[in-house]
Amino acid sequence: MKYYIIFGPPGAGKGTQSVLIAKKYNFKHISTGALLRQEIEKRSEIGIIAKAVIEKGEFVSDDIVIEMVRKVLCNNEDSIKGYILDGFPRTLNQAVELDKVLESLGEKISAVLALVTDDEVNIRRIQHRANIEGRKDDADFDTIRNRIRTYHKVTEPLITYYKSQKKYKPVSGELSVEENFRDICKIIDSE
Repeated sequence: MKYYIIFGPPGAGKGTQSVLIAKKYNFKHISTGALLRQEIEKRSEIGIIAKAVIEKGEFVSDDIVIEMVRKVLCNNEDSIKGYILDGFPRTLNQAVELDKVLESLGEKISAVLALVTDDEVNIRRIQHRANIEGRKDDADFDTIRNRIRTYHKVTEPLITYYKSQKKYKPVSGELSVEENFRDICKIIDSE
């Protein structure tokens, strides 16, 4: 089984690339953002907590996110050939816990596909996405800036962690969707 993480700031194109990867390679796409939005829509206990945190442009607690992802990974589907983790892990603690979950399954991360983009490009993409998809969490400029700032602050140790394991694979996220996908496929095909 293959386990890939797609990594990058808000607006880098993780969701778009994850869908393409999942389709081409028969991987299950796990988006923590989508899982959290489902909980918010259901107005579950997790959803109420998550909504308040997300509206401030902050990250939901590690415990909540780790548990959501663990449940999905432990319900392995025989028909899939791997997983693409989108938006997870975001912190060093989440990465360490993910390694523990995978180790308990006899698995490990194959590679971290890191979409490298300029913050101004991400802001434009997020604002465009807010208009197209009507995502309320993408509508406020200050919230967008805070999400990007938080991303850089919180995820820097994660980059170091995966570089030390030689799993960090940077890819320009500023090319066209098709060009980004081509570059990502080269990495996956070489694993």
